[in-house]
Amino acid sequence: MDSVNYFRFLAALVFVLALIAGCVWLARRFGLMPKVTKTKDNMRRLSIIEVLPIDAKRRLMLIKRDGTEHLLMIGDRETVIESGITHKAADGVGERA
Repeated sequence: MDSVNYFRFLAALVFVLALIAGCVWLARRFGLMPKVTKTKDNMRRLSIIEVLPIDAKRRLMLIKRDGTEHLLMIGDRETVIESGITHKAADGVGERA
């Protein structure tokens, strides 16, 4: 290959990278990318504790929000099975008040 082909390749690469950077900038500018919010001490308020598959379409999901756990059934429809579960220490595993 001669130098013209190398220059053409380099120009195409720079052009594609500039297009990607422009799309990212536009997505951020118009709010198309989700924003991650963090608290002061970088503690997340929401976390997934455990996921248990029931069958091919449904699964049980235990999530924790602000120190309170919620049991959800995720599948065709989302259903809250139990809400407001308080987490006890490891000595009461499997027991809920």
